[in-house]
Amino acid sequence: MKRICIAIVVLFLGIAVKGFSQAATPTATPNDLFLGKWEILVVGTPDGDSKLVTELTRKEGKLTGELKDPTGKNPDALPISNIIEEGNKMTIYFEAQGTEVSLDLTKVDDDHLKGSVMSGMFDATAVRIKE
Repeated sequence: MKRICIAIVVLFLGIAVKGFSQAATPTATPNDLFLGKWEILVVGTPDGDSKLVTELTRKEGKLTGELKDPTGKNPDALPISNIIEEGNKMTIYFEAQGTEVSLDLTKVDDDHLKGSVMSGMFDATAVRIKE
């Protein structure tokens, strides 16, 4: 009988410890700062300043979207191949003219981002488009 009581106490303590360890560990929630529509301005490219519009959505836990020309001169959207989120910073990867391009953007406030294209080659800013 004594062994059964000890086994029950050990089992109860094991369940209690497991429950506390799960409650104490915060679950990773994705950063929804970047969700929504953004107008991105890239300054100083060889073709002049360039504006792009994107609507970032979350699918299966990852940000995704495409980049579009808001003027309509180029009707083809540029698909975003990957977005890496690191706290208040994200890096968007896409292909332009046969070259993979990286766009780094960091939070300035909830509606403004600042960064660069191709690791500092061109400055970039983004403004949230509110509807």
